[in-house]
Amino acid sequence: MEWNNWGPGTLDGGFRPTARIVEKVPAHQGTVLEDTETGFTGAVLRVEKSGGVHLVVLEDRRGRTKSFPLGYGFLVDGEPVEVVAPAPGGTYGASPAKPARTASGSVRVDHARARTARASRIWVEGLHDAELVEKVWGEDLRLEGIVVEPLHGVDDLAGAIRDFSPGPQRRLGILVDHLVTGSKEERIAAEAMKVPGARGNVLIVGHPYVDVWQVIKPAVLGIGAWPVVPKGQDWKTGILAGLGWPHRTKEDIGLGWKRLLSQVRTYADLEPTLLGRVEEVIDFLTVDSST
Repeated sequence: MEWNNWGPGTLDGGFRPTARIVEKVPAHQGTVLEDTETGFTGAVLRVEKSGGVHLVVLEDRRGRTKSFPLGYGFLVDGEPVEVVAPAPGGTYGASPAKPARTASGSVRVDHARARTARASRIWVEGLHDAELVEKVWGEDLRLEGIVVEPLHGVDDLAGAIRDFSPGPQRRLGILVDHLVTGSKEERIAAEAMKVPGARGNVLIVGHPYVDVWQVIKPAVLGIGAWPVVPKGQDWKTGILAGLGWPHRTKEDIGLGWKRLLSQVRTYADLEPTLLGRVEEVIDFLTVDSST
């Protein structure tokens, strides 16, 4: 939030409001509000009365709800507003309809603008990883203001983190392929976490698969299991050959991936081992706006 929106405090500790006119915003169902005190951001479910106080009930992208008194202390698109009860016939006292869901299973927030990108980032190993994350979690990430960037390999992960200079307001969530005990990737991740500023500001997680292709459930492709690739053969070439698809050129590899990705509709098409890790990263990067 921009603190200069709020006007100066007096020298005796009191607060002097600015001359700026604050817009009154009716608490219509689906309106996205951010509470300035807690940072909680969510869509309006309803307005209700409790203990003589009118409350607005918000639901965030993970389905969590919180209630706040109507009035000042909210932002809409980064601008301070006064939230008021909707006119008769609006959402006051109404039971909310079952919320729509995004491809990741999160609550869809309709008519919300993408949040300005945070300094924090999600790093993934390559372009295919980034495209898969975007397809399933893209709607959520735009609402949260999180950008996904491909690393094109993690061999110098420590150097990349050092160049990024992580900190409390500049965090990194990193998703690594084949992050299993005793692997090269595990050693790389351990060294990367020794970079100054990494501890507490960088989270490295991973899935056990050789490549992100394998996080797509075989049943989605109409097969019982992924083809087994003999040692010494390029893995992606071997997978496409095992599927009976074109596999001889770089273009074949790209088209094969597009064909695989086209079969993914929602989080239910992916292995749980990836789902949990991506949600963990998102939570890590958005903890300041979801507490």
